[in-house]
Amino acid sequence: MKTRLVKLASLLLMFSFSASPAQQDVTIVAPTSHAADGLDLKAVSLLFQDSENLEAFERDLNDSKTGINNLDLNEDGDADFIRVVEQADGDARLIILQVPLAENEFQDVATIEVEKTADDEYNMQLHGNHIIYGYDYYVAPAHVHIHAWPIISWMYGPVYRPYRSVFRIGFYPRWYRTYRPVSLTVYRTRTVRFTSRTTFSVRNTSRVRSVSKINYKPRSSTLVKKKMKVTVGANGKVRKTTVTKAVKKTKNPKTGKTTVKKGSKRTTKTKGRKKTTVKKTKVTKKKR
Repeated sequence: MKTRLVKLASLLLMFSFSASPAQQDVTIVAPTSHAADGLDLKAVSLLFQDSENLEAFERDLNDSKTGINNLDLNEDGDADFIRVVEQADGDARLIILQVPLAENEFQDVATIEVEKTADDEYNMQLHGNHIIYGYDYYVAPAHVHIHAWPIISWMYGPVYRPYRSVFRIGFYPRWYRTYRPVSLTVYRTRTVRFTSRTTFSVRNTSRVRSVSKINYKPRSSTLVKKKMKVTVGANGKVRKTTVTKAVKKTKNPKTGKTTVKKGSKRTTKTKGRKKTTVKKTKVTKKKR
């Protein structure tokens, strides 16, 4: 009898935890492309928090020793240089992280959006560009007041001027040294000191409102659009198709022959919907 009561109490306890509203309200937001794996926006947020100004932020962002930038959008074997371009309107600040890929070819990767409210409070968030991170990908402070950050004091100083990087493809600062991207496993090991902290959280809703006053038109490179297969449908919604190559090897246990098939997986994403199709091809190679 005593054993049955203990089991019943355990079941009731498990049920009470599973029915908890906090367990049901968990939202998981994840980036939607391989390119997003090259720049973790939580790590970028921590770097921004610790920077004295945007010039120092740009320098540390492109430093191989920091290890946060692992992007290679044009796949030339070198990590991309990310320049920082700022726009301002009143107490709203929009900081654009932009990759020069060729002459007049730029790809906006993300924006840092900051606002000062009427009650002298501050809001900020990072917003991933939808071509790379998908729709509604935001990183924002989790229960952290940002007014004490050095970079916030600098941005809202009395003689402040918006920072605009002058660097472009082939024209880099003297301190910059090109470096090779690392594997995703190594990259996550390097950035774990940033991403393991709970200062920032990923969400799918915006918390900064006044930034809409700024006339910002995202710049997208035709090179990246072609790679990501970005098109606009008849309804005006952006559709993104990512094509990945695949090789399937099948070994016949009776004959010992291995059949190699090459194909591709095509994933098309419209906001709120995702469709994946697999294109098969004929046998391209046989070997023992």
